[in-house]
Amino acid sequence: MMIWCSILFILGVLAFLDATFTFGEIFRKVNSVLFMLVSLGVLVRIRMKTKLKQTEKLLARVAQLESENKLYSEGKRPVAEPSTKLYE
Repeated sequence: MMIWCSILFILGVLAFLDATFTFGEIFRKVNSVLFMLVSLGVLVRIRMKTKLKQTEKLLARVAQLESENKLYSEGKRPVAEPSTKLYE
């Protein structure tokens, strides 16, 4: 994520220099396309990490439920842990 942000910062500095010193029309088109592609990359990465986090939570919950199920099938009852959350 730091690399993506660094690239966006550098592109921003180049865009500022272009606006100040007017390097040329081609640079503006290339810079705008690079901004769009890097921004798209950041959005995709954030979405991927969010889904991965949700998947990890679900896998942890499945493991917990499997262990509770194993205890119930052995005839033991797990001790309920107090929870501050109503829904997870």
